[in-house]
Amino acid sequence: MTIRRLPPETVNRIAAGEVVERPASAIKELVDNAIDAGATRIEVEAHGGGLTRILVADDGCGLTAEELPVAIERHATSKLAPDEDGLWDLLRIHTMGFRGEALPSIGSVARLSISSRARGQADAFSILVEGGSVGDVAPAAFPGPHGARIEVRDLFYATPARLKFMKSERAEALAITEEIKRQAMAHEAITFSLDIDGRRILRLPAEHPGPQGRLARLAAVLGRDFQDNAIEIDQTRDGVRLAGFAGLPTYNRGNAAHQYLFVNGRPVRDRLLQGALRAAYADFLARDRHPTAALYVTLDPTEVDINVHPAKAEVRFRDPALVRGLIVGALRHALAGAGHRASTTVAAQALDSIRAQQSPFPGYQPGPSPAGFSAWREGGWTPPTQRPMDLPGLSEVSARVEPSYGGELAEVVREAYGAGGFDTHPTTDYLVASAPFDPIDYPLGAARAQVHETYIVAQTRDGMVIVDQHAAHERLVYERMKREMADGGVARQTLLLPEVVDLDPAEAERVVARAEELASLGLVIESFGPGAVLVRETPALLGKTDAAALVRDIADDLAENGAALALKERLEEVCSTMACHGSVRAGRRLNGAEMNALLREMEATPHSGQCNHGRPTYVELKLADIEKLFGRR
Repeated sequence: MTIRRLPPETVNRIAAGEVVERPASAIKELVDNAIDAGATRIEVEAHGGGLTRILVADDGCGLTAEELPVAIERHATSKLAPDEDGLWDLLRIHTMGFRGEALPSIGSVARLSISSRARGQADAFSILVEGGSVGDVAPAAFPGPHGARIEVRDLFYATPARLKFMKSERAEALAITEEIKRQAMAHEAITFSLDIDGRRILRLPAEHPGPQGRLARLAAVLGRDFQDNAIEIDQTRDGVRLAGFAGLPTYNRGNAAHQYLFVNGRPVRDRLLQGALRAAYADFLARDRHPTAALYVTLDPTEVDINVHPAKAEVRFRDPALVRGLIVGALRHALAGAGHRASTTVAAQALDSIRAQQSPFPGYQPGPSPAGFSAWREGGWTPPTQRPMDLPGLSEVSARVEPSYGGELAEVVREAYGAGGFDTHPTTDYLVASAPFDPIDYPLGAARAQVHETYIVAQTRDGMVIVDQHAAHERLVYERMKREMADGGVARQTLLLPEVVDLDPAEAERVVARAEELASLGLVIESFGPGAVLVRETPALLGKTDAAALVRDIADDLAENGAALALKERLEEVCSTMACHGSVRAGRRLNGAEMNALLREMEATPHSGQCNHGRPTYVELKLADIEKLFGRR
């Protein structure tokens, strides 16, 4: 077999296949160059899904006439420079690009035109590359004082076979939009604009650098609801800083598309993020729901390898366990700090549901006049034949609280809310809490009634709160059980006959390496030769369990996420089930003291805004929203 040298044009097209996979990746490379050039404004236009025309204009430092022909040569870049010893350091990368392949790769498969005026220069110049054929540098018109305008036409015209693998224009346009959104979230101090087929898609003005500006940019990209329901994260560990924002558990999505990771200002896709988010939110979301988050990792460039893939969309951390642990710990700390807070979208969904119910009761016909009862009295409206007391639910028994703080009742309230903290009632297992004399100023307000023996209605200074008593108390009991499990450890049960589990040798090695962590969760294992693990004890909470299946699930989790989530989730599922059965049930009447005690402990307990399955435990309606329902404003 003869070894042959590939001609330069073939090498360029291979490189184009690695770097320029689709129009969105070409735009990514051009935007990276603009950011490295110090641009404060980046404008992007695309036609025909980016296959017909792409334009990226910036106000960066620009290129001189001498630099233009060098810029389109392979492996020619201004991002790297040799040190005093003449060595090129590929480990300490501070720029978005550094490979020097983007422009020549694009030029080898498309018609590429670059116009630029360098900062401080009076004249502008341009150069044209068609299918790898380079033209001469020529004077050109340029609208701004400095910067560059890069136009790409007929992408992949030089490689027609590649066009067959492109998706529809709509799909390519969506990919371009997603790429610009990611770049905009990573660089809030840069103005971004995007037009597709002449339509304005994005207009994102520059924000002030810092957390507030970053949150404003995230709100502009992800929606105002994200801003209203995001919790700030800012933690540092061993030189690695994690900042950003994550959504409340009740603000969740059906897929993981709204999870973003940025490393040293670079948008990346990493499976480590999904595993860390799953671990951090494991207590709060159902398996088919996903949190939203935009997390920014900043660390020394030598601690992360960005030269994993030509597209630079993947990274490899020197210490992935440190980064993962930081993400999980910071998220859990932030979620605990959110306390009983639930997402604002819960109230919005409730109001939308109420408005959508045009006919609240079967057979109900609204009157033709807003005068209501007056119209009926004057003979203009015939009321429904069904008596009001026969309407569904209206005749059911409910508890009622009408506080009157005086006389003997004042003494009863003082006794119920006396000093001494939270305690468990000896016979009914409800909580009695210490509280001030009038709890209306607390976030969840003062209990006023219990309807359908399931829902607590509380009044706040500026609205009302409706609490699902079973879901709320289930979360309180669950959090208490978790604290007890953490303080006292997990009880174990010894297997009469230790069970041998056969695994792949690499899987067995990973599982045995986590033996100490698993032992703290009640699972005692040890190595049993190559490719086998011996199980001696299992968590007592699980009862009779399939030890082999459990160990295999743990091995899969370690391979995928770097953590033994399967065992933790099973223990938490058991605790959740026990909490569900041990909590205040729907259909149980509560008196005023019990209802207020439940509200007070919800305020004092982290994560009480959602039940163990991610559903909200309460809905808050502001007085202004209620007045809108009745047309009062």
